[in-house]
Amino acid sequence: MATSKISGQVRGKTIRLSWTEGPTKGTTQEHIFHEDGTVEWHSVGGTGKSASDSQGTGSKAIKKMERPSYAGVKVADDVCMISYLSESGYTLTVVLNFGNRTTVGVASNEKTWVPVRGRFEVAS
Repeated sequence: MATSKISGQVRGKTIRLSWTEGPTKGTTQEHIFHEDGTVEWHSVGGTGKSASDSQGTGSKAIKKMERPSYAGVKVADDVCMISYLSESGYTLTVVLNFGNRTTVGVASNEKTWVPVRGRFEVAS
């Protein structure tokens, strides 16, 4: 994905997503949206879950940090849609509302589609 197509609302930023609904309810993941159009993430807050485990794979160890490409599309002045496909086969697609710091979206793979909802903060 060309970095010029990625919204400045997320490109180069670190965003902490705290889930209030969905399979990762009660957890927080920090997402680093790199300038080059890749994203990496990890759990924060002492849950002990790895990034791949938070995606529902059941894996406790990661051999290397994933950095898949992401889409970051400005929807409105204070709204951005992001999406990425992890190596585990899970896709996360969420809409970030920068006006009230809420997010809503879906986590999916080839067999499941699960609504997610939460709050977020821009860490940097």
